[in-house]
Amino acid sequence: MAKVAFLGLGVMGSPMARHLAKKGHDVTVYNRTRAKADAWVQANGGVAASTPREAAAGQEIVFACVGNDDDLRSVVLGEDGAFAGMSKGAVFVDHTTASAEVARELSAAADAAGLHFIDAPVSGGQAGAENGALTVMCGGDATTYAKVEPAILSFAKASRLMGPSGSGQLTKMVNQIAIAGLVQGLAEAIHFGKRSGLDIEAVLDVISKGAAGSWQMENRGKTMNAGKFDFGFAVEWMRKDLGILLAEGRRSGAHLPVTALIDQFYSDVEAMGGSRWDTSSLIARLER
Repeated sequence: MAKVAFLGLGVMGSPMARHLAKKGHDVTVYNRTRAKADAWVQANGGVAASTPREAAAGQEIVFACVGNDDDLRSVVLGEDGAFAGMSKGAVFVDHTTASAEVARELSAAADAAGLHFIDAPVSGGQAGAENGALTVMCGGDATTYAKVEPAILSFAKASRLMGPSGSGQLTKMVNQIAIAGLVQGLAEAIHFGKRSGLDIEAVLDVISKGAAGSWQMENRGKTMNAGKFDFGFAVEWMRKDLGILLAEGRRSGAHLPVTALIDQFYSDVEAMGGSRWDTSSLIARLER
């Protein structure tokens, strides 16, 4: 078992850190709001730290799951950042969905400080975090990844090294492109079926057994049909991710016309008051 720190105790980070503690790892936590860290320790044991630097001191692995590139830099760099407290040879594992650019930047900063960095965004949403069933996509050095994979599997059902620094973030972008297109297609299919007078539950039951079947259909089809969007991955989070990947697409010369259009559809959902609705709420835009 390892001595670890976890920075960021939001809807994803809190259960991920809890799984580490349940597996027997010695966990120190940090959260921008100290009361949340204290509550986590009261429920799960371990220690709460006042700064990322304090949390990272003496740890073998420092995990983080925060909001965006700037949030990540704020807990990593500077006098009170994690890098300032980490011992030579320690590993920083970042589960934030962020840009490949910031992953490469922080990897270079880690190398200069005698540290190691793995970008490791996750898929599976809040339910996956709660159930310890996330999928983790990693970028970095193979030897370093091998050191941290057992700890990652405390809260993941699958983890894989995808290539050098930034590759985990790029793989997460591929994931989000695929999801966005699939959810829009499912929304239009259900909307069409309803307008055509079909029994949608029966339709979903039969087509899910064929080539149209997907995780989204199995897990969100019925709730989309019922207009229930009060769970899962929020629209505002998806828009953040789509903004990151569309910017990366412009840099790489990738053509993403459908993804850009769906980002605008999500903007429409936000205008309807749906920022915190589940991403399956694309159907609400069609039925307004």
